[in-house]
Amino acid sequence: MRKLTPILFGVIVSMQSAAQYDSTVYGYINSYRDIAIEEMIRTGVPAAITLAQGILEARAGKSELVLKSNNHFGIKCKSTWIGERVYYNDDMQGECFRKYTSAVESFKDHSNFLKANTRYAFLFTIDPTNYTNWAYGLKQAGYATDPRYAQLLIQCIEKYRLQDYTLLALAITNQPQEQKNPSHN
Repeated sequence: MRKLTPILFGVIVSMQSAAQYDSTVYGYINSYRDIAIEEMIRTGVPAAITLAQGILEARAGKSELVLKSNNHFGIKCKSTWIGERVYYNDDMQGECFRKYTSAVESFKDHSNFLKANTRYAFLFTIDPTNYTNWAYGLKQAGYATDPRYAQLLIQCIEKYRLQDYTLLALAITNQPQEQKNPSHN
């Protein structure tokens, strides 16, 4: 029995850490689901994909990059960025990342970045409910360097039922105009 105690302790600590992370993720989803839905309606980027990318890229809002820059999607400066910058060690040391004044600004720029960049254009021909093809498409287009990126996005979408937010955005989009904005009757 004594030999099992350290193993059992390790399992309990691991379970507590997973529960804490899940709690953090659910808090992140609750904080940003509305903007993800709004951005899907505005640009066509599936809300499930946006939320999953934010959870992974920003460690559910707790990453050092997010704390320094409000950059929830790990978007680098590149030559076209004219806004504020922050330098952070990622794939290489001291890489330039976009800095935002708010999380909402980061979410909007993420949608604009995908929509305006020709290397992501093919994604918008994929059914927004097909999160698997969107995830593999993001990886194929070079959004992230992790070879498991698509699988991680898919796992996140399925574990936290993020597809519900894509479906909600589609339901809102397909409502008759008077139901979308009932105050204008």
